[in-house]
Amino acid sequence: MTKDTDRRIAVQAEILYLSNLLLLPGLAFAALLWLAHRHKNSGAALALCHLRQTIYASLWAGILLLLVALAIIYLGGFRSPYTWMVLLLYFICCHSMLILFGVAGLARAMAGLCYVYPLPGSKRWQ
Repeated sequence: MTKDTDRRIAVQAEILYLSNLLLLPGLAFAALLWLAHRHKNSGAALALCHLRQTIYASLWAGILLLLVALAIIYLGGFRSPYTWMVLLLYFICCHSMLILFGVAGLARAMAGLCYVYPLPGSKRWQ
């Protein structure tokens, strides 16, 4: 696999991660899983690094945005305005952080560099 192809796959993975957060949640994640499955045996370090990191970060995004939001509603009560205030603040801050991680990953992919999302349990995939 050439360097340009390796970089193209890495950029596609990051774009799909951002699309999952911003445009097409679920559908973009399915496309990301398909892309990872298609290139899992390619042996290209850059592409594999970005594919694995974006899948890992997408799973964390789902946990952080869905399960924690449901926990906030459950603990605070559905009718409490304080619950909705905390939920809105949490969602805005958490979602923005995940988008910034994706933008940093996209910039690194375009530069041909590996990127590890600063999430719990992340490790180098090189």
